[in-house]
Amino acid sequence: MMPGLRESLWRVAGFRNLWLSQTVTLFGTSVTLLALPLVGLFFLDASPFEIGLLWAVEYVPIVLVGLPVGVWVERLPLRTVMVVADVGRSVALLAVPVALWTDQLSMPLLYGVAFCIGLGTLFFDVAQLSILPDLVEENRLVDANGKLELSRSVAQIGGPGVGGFLVQVLTAPLAILADAITYLASAYFVLFIKGKPRAAPPAERLNLRREIKEGLRFVFGHPLIRPLLLCATLAELAFAAVLALQVVYAANELLMTPAVIGVVLAIGNGGGILGALVAEPFARRFGTGTAFMVAIVLFTGGSIALPMSIGPVSFGFGLFVVFLGAYIFNVLQVSLCQAVTPSHLLGRMNSVFRFATWGVIPLGAAGGGLLVDSVGLPGVFWMAAALNVLSFIPPLFSPIRRLRDYESAEAATK
Repeated sequence: MMPGLRESLWRVAGFRNLWLSQTVTLFGTSVTLLALPLVGLFFLDASPFEIGLLWAVEYVPIVLVGLPVGVWVERLPLRTVMVVADVGRSVALLAVPVALWTDQLSMPLLYGVAFCIGLGTLFFDVAQLSILPDLVEENRLVDANGKLELSRSVAQIGGPGVGGFLVQVLTAPLAILADAITYLASAYFVLFIKGKPRAAPPAERLNLRREIKEGLRFVFGHPLIRPLLLCATLAELAFAAVLALQVVYAANELLMTPAVIGVVLAIGNGGGILGALVAEPFARRFGTGTAFMVAIVLFTGGSIALPMSIGPVSFGFGLFVVFLGAYIFNVLQVSLCQAVTPSHLLGRMNSVFRFATWGVIPLGAAGGGLLVDSVGLPGVFWMAAALNVLSFIPPLFSPIRRLRDYESAEAATK
């Protein structure tokens, strides 16, 4: 290799297999997000409340075990955690077509499946975030996370279309069976992930509560991680309300047809693709701190534009800017936190982030829906924009805005 040139991450076998594992899982999950509610609607005549509850149940594991997961993941081989999570999710999904064919299908069973999917996703996600620093050098984390976020954004755009096609062609139960196969494919790719050996956890790690407290102290005591967590949590709370009501807003306030709504949402998600692509070069050119602040300005500005929209073009533009800023922020946040966290605390740091940011999603979605009657749809969107403005404050008054690169990040913690 010539001096100054770096090997492409696609040639790094460990990262490539991790990316393949995530990508097939994301597309499969997009199928289930559509197919599982349709099973409840068409085969069990479920009410809108039951369908909403089905969506919410998937987030229950975060509330129940979101913090202990970090400790458990640190005590176990990461590849094993990911494989078991994949196989567990596959088995849970297989229960749906089997129950249908044996005339045992019920809403409690679907709730159980949704719970198992959420639990497996929580374990897999924390383990995946913790294993990435073992696979690539520290100065390539932004590039690696950008590629992982790019597949997430593409899945969000293309996944529902693929899911709709499979449901139409195969019927919902068989589409769920196809998703179960994607989890097994993901487990296959995980088996071939290779990386440097991880340091063994200290022998005195026996007290779960003490280890959770240690992880919380680290996250909330870290001058860089704490403001990022506060910013991300406020933004996720706002985004949850927007994402839950974006279709309703487009249809009721802007009078869009379903076809136009689909196009507008696809355009908005396109901002995520661009954000994942530009995060690494933008941070390298202008500095990590500047990139963080610009990302927050973008998703805040986009959220302000949404309630000011007068039609499909302006609404699509607002969503595009929101996703552009959010994905740049996500890539940089995950990479920076991975870089400044000691190896033995990665699991707990990641679980604290997931507990906080994923935990507020049902709250934001439900809260936004409840507030519509009192403040109206535009009012809810303005409240979400206000939360995004507040999310700007923690990073602004922290060392983050002065960061140039990882070396300055390490210096800021001393």
